[in-house]
Amino acid sequence: MNIKPILALAILITGTVSANNETYNDAYYAAHHIDSQVDTSEDDWTFLVVGDWGRNGHFAQRDVAKWMDIAAYQFDVEAIISTGDNFYDNGVASVNDPYWQTSFESIYHGPHLFLDWYVVLGNHDYRGNWQAQIDYSNISRRWTMPAQYFDKRVTTPDGGSLHLVFIDTSPLNPDYQHEEKYRETQAQDANAQLAWFRNTLETNQDADWTIVIGHHPLYSSGKRYGKNQAVRNVIEPILERYKVDAYIAGHEHDLQHNQPAGRTVAHFVSGGGSEIRPTAQRAFTRFAKSSAGFAVVRVNAHRIALEFINEQGESLYQYSIATAQEPTL
Repeated sequence: MNIKPILALAILITGTVSANNETYNDAYYAAHHIDSQVDTSEDDWTFLVVGDWGRNGHFAQRDVAKWMDIAAYQFDVEAIISTGDNFYDNGVASVNDPYWQTSFESIYHGPHLFLDWYVVLGNHDYRGNWQAQIDYSNISRRWTMPAQYFDKRVTTPDGGSLHLVFIDTSPLNPDYQHEEKYRETQAQDANAQLAWFRNTLETNQDADWTIVIGHHPLYSSGKRYGKNQAVRNVIEPILERYKVDAYIAGHEHDLQHNQPAGRTVAHFVSGGGSEIRPTAQRAFTRFAKSSAGFAVVRVNAHRIALEFINEQGESLYQYSIATAQEPTL
């Protein structure tokens, strides 16, 4: 029996979808509400950011996915961004690897998560068939990774412009030059990527906002505190030269906002997709919490607003970057 027509008819009649013992209807979303501390606006183009999630639903992955779906519904989200380490521990073997179903499709199954997912590679993804993650873009409507690095221009509802730049930080990380398990990262042409990176920033300087997404943080208040210097030396001068507004990474399994003295770029970590690790207060720490969760980012012509939400749907932290022309509310 083909159950798809029957399911479609049931949805049409009842407005209800059921999956994994959850029933998604108006009552479900009314009962699950995020008490956001950020004023939303019809002018916003909103996206979610999650990283370090691919663990077959273990740890907090399912809870994070649940509240991502609720956030996508509540805040009228347009897209989802992954900061990498999409499949632990050793990536995927092919586009037919069962991990696509058990760690992605069957976890992020909420009806409001069927959006465009813009994805970067993490170091663990390089321990498998990284090309398969690019090729999966041809199989999945929502998985979007056209190349190891790419960019996207967005026009916000109020006519603002956002330039999203997705980079592949593992080949740019000198720390991997002598690690056998990451040897594939060093087989990539880092110089070609850096030339592309500079050029795409140079040719999009007319954008109101520029946000760069990569896997490795350049500053960390977590496990890798003090161990980011090598990759920072490669990437940070480019971010600062082109006056990038924000850099969002993963790799650390927590949620962070770091602002080093004398730097203009805001540094965020959204790596709380499943397993978590300890954090601490450092000299550059604005916020750091050993918590699962994700970021909600709202962008319009006048401001970027980032908010961290944990795996229980609680708002943990909010930060805004505003233009001088932002209207007074």
